Amino acid sequence: MSSQDLAKLGPLAALAGVFEGDQGFDVAPSAELGRMETSYRERVTFEPIGLVENHSQQLYGLRYATTAWPIGEEDPFHEEVGYWLWDAGEKQVLRCFIVPRGVSVVAGGTASPDAAGFELSADVGAETYGICSNRFLDREFKTVRYELKVDLTENGWSYEEDTQLQLAGRDELFHHTDRNTLVRVG
Repeated sequence: MSSQDLAKLGPLAALAGVFEGDQGFDVAPSAELGRMETSYRERVTFEPIGLVENHSQQLYGLRYATTAWPIGEEDPFHEEVGYWLWDAGEKQVLRCFIVPRGVSVVAGGTASPDAAGFELSADVGAETYGICSNRFLDREFKTVRYELKVDLTENGWSYEEDTQLQLAGRDELFHHTDRNTLVRVG
């Protein structure tokens, strides 16, 4: 992809490529609904998809896939696929993804085209930037809010993610968090 085409991706241009990181840290509900901590390694692939037109809206984006493995394990514990999109007219970054547990998220936030980072969020029940889950998850582990902070560097990126869950029978939210630093490998 030419540098001119990459520029159309706004702040997402830095993400085109393949990235890996082994500094991942996940905090999730355990089987007993306590707190389970997992250190992980991750591989993320971003492929430019070119222009997507919605009448007068013009989006440029990246198709992506993420896989994460607990350190020292061969089987992944997390996968997701989706799109990261840049809407220059609205100065919006969007992340649309699905997780094979039966959750889909469209998160968004405002950013400048040359931003060195951005923040995205989504809320359950929102008509824009929302969250949808299957019946079991909605009943037992309802995702009520999703927040993502991304910092871009010259040869990589890092993120902090907070998926806020309403666990069945509990008043307080559980903060399922993930963070990692990834470097370009391709």
